[in-house]
Amino acid sequence: MGSSSGIAYQLVSTDPLLDTDQCQRDAKQMKDLGANAIRVYHVDPTADHKGCMDAFAEAGIYLFVDLDDFPTQIQPVLSPNRWINADVPGLRPMLQNYLACGDKDGERADFYSLNVYEWCGVSSYDGSGYSQLEKNATGYNIPIFISETGCREPRPRLFADQSAIFGPDMSDTWSGAIVYEWIQEANDYGLINYGPMVDPNVSTDALDGYPRSGTPTTQSPDYGNLKSQWATLSPTGVKLSAYSASARITPPACPTSTAGGWIVNGNAPLPSVGQTLDVAATASGATPTSTGSASKASASATGGGTITGGRAFAGMGLGLLGVMVGFTIWL
Repeated sequence: MGSSSGIAYQLVSTDPLLDTDQCQRDAKQMKDLGANAIRVYHVDPTADHKGCMDAFAEAGIYLFVDLDDFPTQIQPVLSPNRWINADVPGLRPMLQNYLACGDKDGERADFYSLNVYEWCGVSSYDGSGYSQLEKNATGYNIPIFISETGCREPRPRLFADQSAIFGPDMSDTWSGAIVYEWIQEANDYGLINYGPMVDPNVSTDALDGYPRSGTPTTQSPDYGNLKSQWATLSPTGVKLSAYSASARITPPACPTSTAGGWIVNGNAPLPSVGQTLDVAATASGATPTSTGSASKASASATGGGTITGGRAFAGMGLGLLGVMVGFTIWL
């Protein structure tokens, strides 16, 4: 898999990866849509996810799982240096460079992603600000992708930004995007629904009146608009073979701490899984020390969706980062 054409997938607040039959139904529909990845925001780390993992794998769909709190992870926890960012435009360039700077691989994130809701309705590469996103990411030394996109207003949702992300303007730099979201609920971002609204006091299979299981029925015209966008795109961007140690791009300079602006010390190392903070040392102004370590491993997978290409995600296995877990290897 080179570029991710993904969908945000959180049917229930606890864990959407427990109902194998539902995962099979959704995976089949997602394959029709052209998706090759999903992003899940919360799971039960003690539960058995094999049925759903197999269902999505058979459909060629990869999985990102947010680490929204530290107990939330599907074991095993592996490489720690993954990262995803919220949508804070003013901090983007500094945070982006902070997570990728440094002379040692172990001091940098393995990839970076951000939420972007800027191309809304009829817009353009320049008018939406996507040209600035590309400018900030050009020459970036680690893979970068958009972890949420898909403005709700104005209607209809056109998803025209996908042609820029997967087209010649951005595909040599960006590794795809995840569209928000799969299920129709109160926020009105859904691409499918599981039937008409019901009384949540009567049905246990509903949240705010929206059923959370069943046969997926497409939301018109949003589902068709996104499917049409993805069907026309086939980026050929930078392959993993070109993204090797011998061709590695020079890391950016760590951002300088500025009063009233970016206040993080750019030369401080990234935290790792198992690290503990010496609070006394930090309070006194001394350099913090840490203990603990994280094991690392790799995995492989096959399959993919309809969109290929983009800058390949180098060296990813079943990965954990400070905020996101990625269950994939990008081929």
